[in-house]
Amino acid sequence: MVSLPEEKTLEKLKGKIFVLTGTLESLSRDEAKMKIKALGGEVASAVSKNTSYVVAGENPGSKLVDAEKLGVKVLKEKSFLEIFK
Repeated sequence: MVSLPEEKTLEKLKGKIFVLTGTLESLSRDEAKMKIKALGGEVASAVSKNTSYVVAGENPGSKLVDAEKLGVKVLKEKSFLEIFK
């Protein structure tokens, strides 16, 4: 069976786990979560070794420190939004 391009787009983030920290300028946390889930990604509330990315907005909390300790890739809001283009 051949996959349609739309199906691939819907699974663009499949298997990726995101953690959000700080305040995002251009969208609410709920909107960010919906965007991630719409592309097949997951959103977690805490950073772990299984976290794929931490999205850091303004005034990030301890989750940013945890990400740095664990070597998890940190995305600023601009880079995060590029995923959805």
